[in-house]
Amino acid sequence: MIWVLIMTIMGAVMGPRAPKSCDEGEMLPLLKRHEIQVLLNAGFTKSDVAARSGTSVATVKRVSAEMDVEHTDDRAHRRERRIGRPSTSAVFGESVAAWLKDDPELPTQELLRRARDAGYEGGKSAFYSLVASARPSRSSPVVRFEGLPGEFSQHDFGQVDVRYVDGRTERIHFFASRLKYSRFARVTVVENERVETILRCLARDFVAFGGLPLMAVFDRPRTIVQTSGRGREVEAFNGMFAQGIVDLGVGVEMCAPRSGNQKGSVERLVGWVKSSFFKPRKFQDKTDLLAQLERWLFEINTQTASRATGTIPETRRREELARLRPIKVFPEKLALRVPVFVGPSAEVMFEGVPYSMPPQAAQMSGTMFVFEDRVRIVVGRWSSEQRRRRKGEPPAAVPEHRAAKLAAVRGPRAKLYEKREQLLSLGTDALALLTEITHKDHRVAGQHVNELYTLLERYGDDRLRSAIGNALRDGEASVEGVARALQTSARRDGGEPTARRRVSGNDARGAHNQEDLARPRLGAAQPRGFKLVSKRGASRRAVRGGRRS
Repeated sequence: MIWVLIMTIMGAVMGPRAPKSCDEGEMLPLLKRHEIQVLLNAGFTKSDVAARSGTSVATVKRVSAEMDVEHTDDRAHRRERRIGRPSTSAVFGESVAAWLKDDPELPTQELLRRARDAGYEGGKSAFYSLVASARPSRSSPVVRFEGLPGEFSQHDFGQVDVRYVDGRTERIHFFASRLKYSRFARVTVVENERVETILRCLARDFVAFGGLPLMAVFDRPRTIVQTSGRGREVEAFNGMFAQGIVDLGVGVEMCAPRSGNQKGSVERLVGWVKSSFFKPRKFQDKTDLLAQLERWLFEINTQTASRATGTIPETRRREELARLRPIKVFPEKLALRVPVFVGPSAEVMFEGVPYSMPPQAAQMSGTMFVFEDRVRIVVGRWSSEQRRRRKGEPPAAVPEHRAAKLAAVRGPRAKLYEKREQLLSLGTDALALLTEITHKDHRVAGQHVNELYTLLERYGDDRLRSAIGNALRDGEASVEGVARALQTSARRDGGEPTARRRVSGNDARGAHNQEDLARPRLGAAQPRGFKLVSKRGASRRAVRGGRRS
C-alpha cells in the first residue's frame, strides 16, 4: 500500500508524460517525411501538419526545407547522411580504394597487413566490411547452358527419406537422367551410389532415350571424380568409370563447382524429382513406390507439357531421335573391367566372394569382365566364366577347377585335407557334419571325407549343401543320413542329377547302395598311419601299424 501511495503522489506531482514523438531518438523515416511534404503541399499549416503526422513543428520546418522524397530506403539514406559514429576503419577508405585500383585481386588479408603497417588499430570485421564495400563488383551476366537436339543429357544421384503410410521410414537412393533438349526423364531406384550403378543406369537410360547424346553431363560426384582441376577440368577419373564411358561410346562433361546455371533452365534435376514426385505423394511400401514411380514417369514424359519448353517431352524426344547416335553396348552386354589377382589357393576375390580358377593360374594377375549376372576371368591363357554371386553366398568352385586342384596336390594326406577343405566351403552345415563324424570315430573320418567328396562330385555344391542341411535337421549327422537326403531329393525332383560323372564299378555300387556309402572302400585315401583291411562277411576294421585297434 505504501508503494502504491508513493507512485500516486509522484504521478500527481509530475503530471502526465507527453507521448514520444516519432522523430525522437531515431532518424525520421523517409515515408513519414513524404507524408509531411504531401500535407504541406496541400496547404496545411505547419502546426496542423505536426498534429496530423505526430511530429513537432520544428521537425515539420526542417522537412519543408529538404528535397522531395524520391525513395523509401532508410538504410541507404542513413549511409548517405553518415549518421552514427564513424567506423575506426573509415580513415583508411581512400588507401584501400587506391590499393584495389592497382590490383583488384589483392587478398583482404594483405590489405589488412598494409593498413596495420600504416597505423590501423581496429578489428578485422570493421576492416573487412570496408574492403567489401570498396572492392569492385565481379558479377557477370547469367548465361543458361541449354542443349541442342542430341547434344546433352544430364545425370545425377539423389537420396530422400520416405515415410510410408504405416509410419516406417526408409532412405531411398535414386539415379536420375534427362535429355536437356526434350526434357525426357528417367528415374531408377538403386541400392547404392557406386560406379557400377552409374554405368548400369546409364546403359539402360540411353536405351530408353532411343540413342546416345554427344555428352553426358554430371554434377561432379565424388564417386567418379578422384582429383578435380580448375573450373570444369578433372585431373583424374575413376578408372572403372573412364573405361565404362569409352565402352558406352559417349563423352562426359562435368559442371563447374557452384555453377547452377549449367544445370538447365528448370530446377536442379535431383531437386525437381524430389519436389515433383517424392514429397507430394504417399506410399504404402517400396513396391507401391516403384509402381507410382513408373506411372509418374509415363505421365511427365508422354502427357504433361514441360514447364521449361511448353511441349510434351515425348514429342520433342521424337524430334531429337535423328540426332541421337546408335546404342553401342546394350545393358546386358556391358562388361566392366576390374584388375584381379589369383591367390595361392587358386581363387579370385571380388566383392567379398571367391571365384575359382585353374591351379596353374595361381599367383598371376589378370582381368575380370563383370556383367550384371556373370563374370569372366581372363588370366594369361586361362579363362573362366561363372555365375556372379553376391556377398554372403557360399563359394561354388567350378568342378573342373576343383578336380584340377585336387590332382595338383601330391600325397594322400594332402589330397585328403584338400578334399576336406573343399567340403568345408559348402558352409556351416558342412562344418558341423565333419566335426561330428570326426569326433564320433576319428579312425574312419578320412573314409567319410572321401565318401562325401564322391557325393560332391556326383551331385554338385547346391544339392549336397541342401542334403547336409536336411540330414542335420533330421538328426542324422552321418554319411548315411546325407545319402538318404540326396535320394529323397532325387526322387522328389524326378531322377538323377543333371551332370552325372562317370564312375568306377566300386563307386557306382556305392552310389546306388546307401549302406555301402557308410563303409570305407579299399584304396581310398586315408590319414597317414592308417590302412584298410576287408574280410568277407565281417565288418571292416581300421588297423594302425599292422595291429588291431
